[in-house]
Amino acid sequence: MTLETPANLTSPEPSSETPSPKPQARERGQGVRPLQPPRTVKRVAFHDKIAFAREQRREPTQLEDRLWEHLRGRRHGVKLRRQHPVDDFVLDFYCPAAKLAIEIDGPHHERQAQYDQWRTEQLQRRGIRMLRLREQEVSGDLARAVERIVAACQEP
Repeated sequence: MTLETPANLTSPEPSSETPSPKPQARERGQGVRPLQPPRTVKRVAFHDKIAFAREQRREPTQLEDRLWEHLRGRRHGVKLRRQHPVDDFVLDFYCPAAKLAIEIDGPHHERQAQYDQWRTEQLQRRGIRMLRLREQEVSGDLARAVERIVAACQEP
């Protein structure tokens, strides 16, 4: 059995018509993609931390949300960020001018005291001071917690 191909499906023979024009030479900087940095484990991990921080900002705990309402927008003369990634960590609140991390420690922090100590040391090596507030302190007296945070941010 032989297959017959219709005449219109066969490839045309090369013609001696004028050749297609050469692509125009690109001007410097046009159409050239910038070099992308290599995908490294550290870089991918940092992007995962950014995604985690964004998720934490979208879904804060009730206490963090209440505290943020009192701290946001430079209301007390200090700029704070919430769920701020720093290297391998995501900080609950961060004051960049004072290089101060503010952590709200819930009940699970009692079980991970050794990790919290290590984390604090790692941040101190990077020149970041740490202020830890217990969840009960913040929920019991929110105004006092805000005062402590603002005072710590204003320390030299």
